[in-house]
Amino acid sequence: MPFYHKLGQIPPKRHTIFRKPNGDLYYEQLFGTVGFDGMSTNMYHEHRPTQVKEIRRQYSVAPKIAKGNNIQSYRLRGFQVTPENDYLESRKAVLTNSDCTIILAAPKESTRDYFYKNTDADEMIFIHRGTGKLRTMLGNLDFKYGDYLIVPRGMIYKIDFDTDDNRLFIVESRRPIYTPKRYRNWFGQLLEHSPFCERDIRRPEELETNNEKGDFVIKVKKKDEIFEMVYATHPFDVVGYDGFNYPYALSIHDFEPITGRIHQPPPVHQTFETDAFVVCSFVPRLYDYHPQAIPAPYNHSNIDSDEVLYYVDGDFMSRNDIEAGHISLHPAGIPHGPHPGAVERSIGKTETQELAVMVDTFKPLMLTEEAMKIADEKYYQSWLEH
Repeated sequence: MPFYHKLGQIPPKRHTIFRKPNGDLYYEQLFGTVGFDGMSTNMYHEHRPTQVKEIRRQYSVAPKIAKGNNIQSYRLRGFQVTPENDYLESRKAVLTNSDCTIILAAPKESTRDYFYKNTDADEMIFIHRGTGKLRTMLGNLDFKYGDYLIVPRGMIYKIDFDTDDNRLFIVESRRPIYTPKRYRNWFGQLLEHSPFCERDIRRPEELETNNEKGDFVIKVKKKDEIFEMVYATHPFDVVGYDGFNYPYALSIHDFEPITGRIHQPPPVHQTFETDAFVVCSFVPRLYDYHPQAIPAPYNHSNIDSDEVLYYVDGDFMSRNDIEAGHISLHPAGIPHGPHPGAVERSIGKTETQELAVMVDTFKPLMLTEEAMKIADEKYYQSWLEH
């Protein structure tokens, strides 16, 4: 949950006269969530944001399900996803349920001839490789390796990449994405024991204001279909806004780990939450300092959730044969834990340099056809002792 932010020009009061230098009115738009009960932003446009000239084609981007009911543990080799030029075409859904979709993408080119809007879901875009600029109707954010970009649903955006070597781990959430409530007080401020604070959250500070007319294509995602809509004015024509609903960035490198004398449970790594799944950040940290501590995680049962771990960098102490870009899926219904030898290797170790993103979903995930292309079918046997 971000905090109040103001950028550009706005009038002293909401829903009051706000004129351009030539005397014409700016056009106000409320950008709100959860009806009128969630976070919202009031923005002011050069032109009416409602001028649709044409709706061209409509086509499906729904994930194609390969395994709808799964209890097998999998490893997916994420870097085997083939890079593609177009940003949207590069997005390959690998895991999905009715609450979220987990996507891998390796786009080579910036979005140039269209804008994008996801009306189905908030997007969490984790930057594994690449640098560039996220450009939105509410301002721009520079990004680099390790950044989480939180893009609220309905946000019109483009992405500019500096090079063609980009790797993204994306979670589409059909529920709003917030910071963990246990780290916030009743006013929404992040508390002293939170592993990050408002200083770490980067808000848009650069606002593009285009006063152009023409044909502007926005590819709008709705119910897993793309609609190509042509608007009469440039979607980045906002002169100012204020509120709580805007894109922001948080670097995984600014997440301060919580450690203890004995092994800490995964919730201490929590970074974002919805009412359907949580996101955790595993970062370099000191290991447990009890003299008899076992740093490796204990075996635990996945009773209520599927666990997805996306490996970013470093030494993954609890797993064998894991590389950057790999994804492990440990489904609900069965226990999982360290691979053979991992517990013994961990004893006496004082720190870890691992970097990973975890997504725990409360509903089972289905594997897609794209997932099976990069799947290790024998991973579930990796706990056997030889």
